[in-house]
Amino acid sequence: MEVTSAEEDKIKDTVHSTVDEELADSGIEQEPKNKNNASLVQEVILKIPPLTVIYWCEKMTATTFGETFADLFTQTLDFGYSATSAVLLSFFIISLGFQLWVTTYWPMLFWTVMATSSIAGTCVSDFIDRTLGWGYPLGMGVLLSILLVIVGFWKLSGESMNVAGSMTRKAECFYWSAILVSNTLGTALGDCMADTLNLGFALSAGIIGSLLIICVALTYFTKVSRVLLFWVAFVLTRPFGATFGDLLTKSKAKGGLALGTLYASMVILALFLVAFGIEMYNLHKAKKLKVKEASLEAEEVVE
Repeated sequence: MEVTSAEEDKIKDTVHSTVDEELADSGIEQEPKNKNNASLVQEVILKIPPLTVIYWCEKMTATTFGETFADLFTQTLDFGYSATSAVLLSFFIISLGFQLWVTTYWPMLFWTVMATSSIAGTCVSDFIDRTLGWGYPLGMGVLLSILLVIVGFWKLSGESMNVAGSMTRKAECFYWSAILVSNTLGTALGDCMADTLNLGFALSAGIIGSLLIICVALTYFTKVSRVLLFWVAFVLTRPFGATFGDLLTKSKAKGGLALGTLYASMVILALFLVAFGIEMYNLHKAKKLKVKEASLEAEEVVE
């Protein structure tokens, strides 16, 4: 069966489109097709993962790992809050620089930034409370004010406040700034509930878990702003991770399981890797499905 030139062009377009999608999915940057498109590089669209159940599993395990791993350096190894905060903040800034530089969603890089922001947030929270001596109430008030200022400037900037999918580099700067402050605020909230209010680790985790369930219900059954619910849930998952991490690491006399910071970090890291493996498997399936659909479209054109 002969194929006309018009059909050949359509097949080529389909194949090129498939290749472009595959390059985008793989995280490989593409050069502008012509000089007129060169300016578009400055407004490149960046990617963050969709808000699925797996996302929240990865988020909670990544931030819980941040809690126990930071405590490993500040408490178990006794490196001190000031020096540890400075070093781990540097790791966060370096990984964030790479995240802002790439032009597609790189799962390992994204979750590295998320974990380092959690580790840095834990150290900064402890530094505010213990080294500066501000205490949890004052520290939480300052952090909440900073978070509201960041979100306010983000809103006034005119950038989309979408928290999943496409995002410009400018919006992503607001996003990660809010992430770092949220993780720090969440750590302080968890410590305040468990220590200052004497609720204990298990009860604190139970209360926060109940609030997270309420957020889920509001998401599915009401018209409350999804962006607002995201940030509320994001802040709450941090103290959930903090109290759960303390439950694993603290001594039995303090109501913990006495696993220690090293072993607890290894357990939580293993849980994160399971969730991350599921995400990568889902991405691989979606990629194969795209290729199959493109192939079928090309065959239909030929016929």
